[in-house]
Amino acid sequence: MKKLKPLLEASVEIEIPFHDCDPMNVVWHGNYARYFEVARCKLLSAYECGYDNMEKIGYVWPIIDMQTRFVGSCVFGQKINVSAQLLEYEDRLKIAYLITDVETGKKLTTGVTTQVAVEMASKAMQFTTPQPLAQRLREAISASAV
Repeated sequence: MKKLKPLLEASVEIEIPFHDCDPMNVVWHGNYARYFEVARCKLLSAYECGYDNMEKIGYVWPIIDMQTRFVGSCVFGQKINVSAQLLEYEDRLKIAYLITDVETGKKLTTGVTTQVAVEMASKAMQFTTPQPLAQRLREAISASAV
């Protein structure tokens, strides 16, 4: 499968808290979804496309697919960088993630999420991205290409 070039990107640094870990001080696998969410929110909010902005115009963005590949373990106290990269936006939001160790740069986890717009009033899934979001993302992509 051909790797898509990121259209927009944002990243966040997280220090692994104790409550995210199992008895061996390794992050429980379910917490990686939260780390992805933190980076995704930063990415979307940076371009005024965050969940709050979309709700104001009548849409929510449920995740319909999530894939995670665990390359290495994150552990208590470790500082990680979580990068979110927008790959697609016209029909759905497809975002790739990369978690690396801040100190060594070692790749720890990768992932991809797919989200679709759902109109809040009708609860109908949209088969294209609503124009206000698509326009904001188009403008941000154009500005970042300069």
